[in-house]
Amino acid sequence: MNIQKIYEQIAPDLSKPFQKVEEICEFNSQKVLNAFWKEKVSETHFQSTTGYGYNDTGREVIEKVYADIFKSEDALVRTQFISGSHALSTALFALLRPNETLLSITGTPYDTLHEVIGIKPNDSSLKSYHVNYEEIDLKENDFDEEKIVNYLKKNKVKVIEIQRSKGYSTRKSLSIEKLERIIKIIKKISQDTIVMVDNCYCEFVSKKEPIEVGADICIGSLIKNLGGGIAPNGAYIVGKKELINLCAQRLTLPGEGKEVGPSLGINESILKGLYFAPSVVKSALKTAILTAALLEKLGYQVEPKYKEERSDIVQNIYFYNAQDLIAYCEGIQMSSPIDSFSKPIPGDMPGYDDQIIMAAGTFIQGSSIELSCDGPLRAPYIAYQQGSLTYEYGKIAILKAIEHLLTKQSKK
Repeated sequence: MNIQKIYEQIAPDLSKPFQKVEEICEFNSQKVLNAFWKEKVSETHFQSTTGYGYNDTGREVIEKVYADIFKSEDALVRTQFISGSHALSTALFALLRPNETLLSITGTPYDTLHEVIGIKPNDSSLKSYHVNYEEIDLKENDFDEEKIVNYLKKNKVKVIEIQRSKGYSTRKSLSIEKLERIIKIIKKISQDTIVMVDNCYCEFVSKKEPIEVGADICIGSLIKNLGGGIAPNGAYIVGKKELINLCAQRLTLPGEGKEVGPSLGINESILKGLYFAPSVVKSALKTAILTAALLEKLGYQVEPKYKEERSDIVQNIYFYNAQDLIAYCEGIQMSSPIDSFSKPIPGDMPGYDDQIIMAAGTFIQGSSIELSCDGPLRAPYIAYQQGSLTYEYGKIAILKAIEHLLTKQSKK
């Protein structure tokens, strides 16, 4: 089967979804540039601090730029966060106290939060500090408004957690429009409840971000969308000033909060990554659309389909067997710029119950804005693909990965 010919057949159908992605990229590029102009970003902000990190003007301007982009009161953008999950954990421990309740309204959160919350036993979990946890699952890929309303009328909830992206699940990711609708409902019943949004994989996929539609606090990783493949690590928390202050004091220490934390020479990378982020997200989306179109043509089940509206950069591919999932990930690894000669093998990973197959020949370890593909070795054997710094590299990799998959299938 000639993959190049199949690509040529579907190429005309890609123009319309590609055009929409281009429009969103232009909108968000203007948003980023406006923030840089407003905060007068200069070369002096690239300077490094060490030790305590007092008076780090670069760090301060980065957080002002993030607050501008997200339309939030304040921001915490730090290399001291090792991941998005770390930032989420920091926020949860900052906002919740013993005997208060955390409610997830998007079902069970992503695997790496299970031990944080206490879904899976851990002596350092929220549960070990007597924080209550409840969850309400989605209903037909949307919020279960009736259950949420009934629960809030009967119970006091300190924090509601919303995970926009699907994680390792089969549900759809949640659009900004659905988010806006449910936040209005929540605030009408329980105005004091803090709405916290896990925004990982979703930044710059649409024209609005969660704070603009009523969220109190919003969190994401810098080795995903907003790092642009340039920021070497870190995460962000944006939202209400009082909540950001609590998060800062949990990350550092009470009484010092945002005033400490050395940038260690990474300010330029964070700013440059953010500057490129709208274009990089565009490339990731175009790569995902191409992947969906090609595999739909070949008869595979994908989610979302190539014409569908997207809320994050993640593309699900259903293989229904371990061999094909592994073969596709092998093809992605073979097409990567780094460690292309390596063969991904399913293995145990911290925070996950199932073995994970992970293809990520990336410049930054674990960077999922660079082209990567992974998934748990469990039914229905879904590949979760995300990223690509440029569409051209993404296209080359996807064609090669599909060719490798079909070649291995033909040898069975």
